[in-house]
Formats: sequence, C-alpha cells, structure tokens
Amino acid sequence: MLSPIKLDAGVPLHFHSKDGREATAHVVSCQPVGSDNRTWRLGTKLDRPENFWGLADYPNDWPISAQMAASISRSGFQTDTNQPPKAVVDRIVRQLEAQVKRTIAESVRPLQEELSGLKEKLARREGTASRFEVSLSSIPPELEQQLGLRLENNLGPRVLEEARQQAAHLLAAANAAITQRTSEGYDNFVHRVAEELKVVEKRARETSAYISESVREELRRGVENYQAKLVEGGNSLKRLSEELIQYLKDNLDEEHNARRGDLQQLRSSLDLESARLHEQIESLNSRIAKLDQSARTLESGLDQRLSQMASNTLKDTRTELEAVANGIREELTSKAVKVLAAQLDEASSNMKVVQKGIVASVTESLRAQASDTLQVFERAADEVAKLSVEHCRHNLTRALNAAMKSIGEELQSSEEVS
Repeated sequence: MLSPIKLDAGVPLHFHSKDGREATAHVVSCQPVGSDNRTWRLGTKLDRPENFWGLADYPNDWPISAQMAASISRSGFQTDTNQPPKAVVDRIVRQLEAQVKRTIAESVRPLQEELSGLKEKLARREGTASRFEVSLSSIPPELEQQLGLRLENNLGPRVLEEARQQAAHLLAAANAAITQRTSEGYDNFVHRVAEELKVVEKRARETSAYISESVREELRRGVENYQAKLVEGGNSLKRLSEELIQYLKDNLDEEHNARRGDLQQLRSSLDLESARLHEQIESLNSRIAKLDQSARTLESGLDQRLSQMASNTLKDTRTELEAVANGIREELTSKAVKVLAAQLDEASSNMKVVQKGIVASVTESLRAQASDTLQVFERAADEVAKLSVEHCRHNLTRALNAAMKSIGEELQSSEEVS
C-alpha cells in the first residue's frame, strides 16, 4: 500500500472499500519508495482477520468473516458486518418489504387469471350476440316485431332472472375464490414472514454478538493503548518533575548565591558607610574642640581688649578733665572744685559699672551663641547619623525580607511540584 506521507509504526488506519466494507488496521512498517521521499510503502496488519477485499481464495485465519459472508449471501441480505446496526436493520426492513410485496403479488396472481378468464368469456358472449344480431337482420319487420314482443313478454323476465342468478353465482364463486386465495395468501405470507423474522432474528443475534465481540475487542485494545499511554505519560511526567526539581534547585542555588553576593556587597557598603560616619564624627569632634578653643580665646581676648579700652578711655578722660580743671581752676571756687570732684567720682563709678555691664553682656552673648551653634551642630550631626543608620537598617531589612520571601516562595513551589 502506497502513501504520500510517512506514518509511524502503530498508527491506526480505517479502510473503506467500494462495496461498502470497512476494516481497521495498524501500521507495521513504512519504507520510502525512491530517493525523493515523496512516496512511502506501508505494511499494515488488520485488527480482525477478514476477507476485506472480497477474494475467492482467502487464508485459513479468516474463518469468522468468511462464515458471516456465506450466511449473509445464502439469506439474500447483502449486509456489511462493520456497518452500524441501524443501517443493517433498515436494509433488512427494505428487503422484507420487497419480499412481502412479491408474496402478495403471487397470492393475487390466480385471482387476476380468473378475472381475465371471466373477461374472455364475456367477450366470447358478446361475439355470439353480434353474430345472432347479424342473422336476425334478415328477418322481416313484422316477424321481428312479433318476436320482439314475445321475447319481451315471455323471455325477458326469464333471461333477466337467469342472468341475475348467473351473475350472483359468478360473484359468489369469485368472492369465495378471492376469499380463499386471500386467506391462503395471508397464511402463506404470515408463515413466510414468521420464517423470515426467525431468520432475521437469528442473523440479528449473530450480528449483534459479532458486533459486541468486535466492540469488546476494540474496547480491550483501546484500554490497553490507554494504559500504555497512561504509563508513558506517568513516566514522562516523572521525568519532567525531576527536570523541574533540578531546574528549581539550580535556580534556587543561583538565586541564593546572587542574594549572598548582594548581602556581602551590602555589608561592605555598610562597613564603608560606618567608617565614613566615624571619620565624620571624629572630624566633627575636632572641629567642636577647635570651636571651643576659639570661643575661649575670643572670650579672653575680648576681656583684655575691653579692659584696655576702658583703661585708655579713663586715662584720656582723666587727662582731659585735668586739663579742663587746670583751665578753670583759677575761675572756679573751691565749692566748684568739690562739686566737680564729686561729679568726677560719680562719673568714674558710672563708667566702671558701664564697663562691667558691657563686658558681661558681650561675654554672655558670645557664650550663648557658641552654645547654641554647638547644640545645633550636634543635633544636626546626630540626626544625620540617625537618618543614615536608619536608612541603612531599613534597606538591609527590606533586602533580607525580600530574600526570605523569595526563598520561601521557591521552597513552597518546589514542595507543591514534588
């Protein structure tokens, strides 16, 4: 058998013949014909040994289909064992209808022959009457009239009665013959139909048994194929699950190594950030110490300068006052000198008070500004350090949570697959 495509061994085939026969087979071998690989020669094996091609000489391993074909040919029903039961029943019904019509025609045939005989008799009588009419045409009119009157008066009723009796007798005989033939035909028909029904029932039982056996064999082969495919599917599923587990394991190892590298990189970055923060804190401490020293230096220098300025001012004022006093000493009296001395003492005390207040206020202001600046700087440094540490801690916590969540999901998926 030639095929335009290549078929693997074990592929099922379904054959249809021109006579309406069907058969199933499986591919045994498939060899190329020529070097172009466009035509393939198939070797097939029938699932059920039978004379599918209608050969006169067939092997001995085809007894089932040969017996069925012989029995079906003897019964006169051209049925196919592989046809569906509905088609077989329809064909049997059509053949039974044809046989019933043929039986009815055979039973009615004698009645038709008798009716044809009666028609011939009537035709012969009509011929005799026509000859009699020809012979009566030579009778004189008076005699014909007298004969007519006599026949009408004497023979008319008798002829009508005899014709009526003869017609009734013929009708009764025909009715009896028709009834007898009908009953005989009906009995023969019933007998033949009963025999045909028995034969049909027998053939139907044989056909149903053969069909059930074929269906049982097909089911058995289907179950075996299904079990084989199920075993093969289980093996392939097991192999696929092993490959999937290996793939998940490799993927999990790669993910674990990647996360470990990320954690190490994060740890190194945290170490670098911590070292940088320590350096910044040390720098801040050194700057704060320098600022404290500068404030102390500024405070001591300011005290010295203020005292110097106060002493210089006092010296200048005293010199000017002495000059003024010397200028007006001659004009003023001793009372004025006392008043001036009192005023001078009062001014000197006021200047000392003012000098002390200025020095104290400036010193206090510088100390307050230095302490405020130092506190603001310390708070800013603490906040920056806290924010950096909190940010690093948050990033580290989020990375660790994501890693643990991913590892948990992968472990759960691997457990579900296994």
